[in-house]
Amino acid sequence: MMGPAHSLSGAAAWLGVGAIAEAMGEPMPWPVLLAGTLICAGAALAPDLDHKAATISRAFGPVSRILCEVIDSLSYAAYKATRSKRDPRRTGGHRTLTHTWVWAALCGAGASAIAVYGGRWGVLGVLFVHMVLAIEGLLWRQARVSSDVLVWLLGAAGAWMLTDVLDKPGNGALWLFDQPGQEYLWIGLPITLGALVHCLGDALTVSGCPVLWPIPIGRKRWYPIGPPKGMRFRAGSWVELKVLMPVFMGAGGLCAVGALGYFG
Repeated sequence: MMGPAHSLSGAAAWLGVGAIAEAMGEPMPWPVLLAGTLICAGAALAPDLDHKAATISRAFGPVSRILCEVIDSLSYAAYKATRSKRDPRRTGGHRTLTHTWVWAALCGAGASAIAVYGGRWGVLGVLFVHMVLAIEGLLWRQARVSSDVLVWLLGAAGAWMLTDVLDKPGNGALWLFDQPGQEYLWIGLPITLGALVHCLGDALTVSGCPVLWPIPIGRKRWYPIGPPKGMRFRAGSWVELKVLMPVFMGAGGLCAVGALGYFG
């Protein structure tokens, strides 16, 4: 799928988590719901770090372009080192390492560690990166015609304000993990979820997605899971733009209402 659809699906996914938490009697504080939605929307773009033409490759100027080249090379090396005889030969790393549950889990764990051990500045850094990505994905039309600096400033301002709100007692620093030293441990969850939602979205397209790597399936190490081929679509097709994106928006709206307790 394309960047906007990925971001919408990520936002809807975290709002869905919020609705489930509310239904189970463990409601999210609204700052966690808001921050998590934006983080998940941004994280849903991150697996395309292996693609030089993806939205994320433009998000941070030369830094993200160089990072995309590095991740593409790393992903390609991982593919070559672990492919089975039944896996096809490739010339690049797109939709390999960064499109797996292993990568999603590592990214979430890394972000949690940065937030827990980095304190306020660690949280601010994680929020800034994902706020910028969320703007690039959710407000892609506006982001395309504005300067990168304006997007970065908006992301920095949003991250600073959200961090201030989250730091206040009862606003979410200890949501879900409430023991001393576990402040912001939850922040890796929307990042892992966003990456997995990205993989599931790509699995719906014609190429599929090897999200279960390194678990072998059908004697392939990089088996591209997905629905039957007749049910798949091409990225950027009318199915994505006219069907899936409105569905993600509608589902996200309903989940937001549920997460805020209005159905109760």
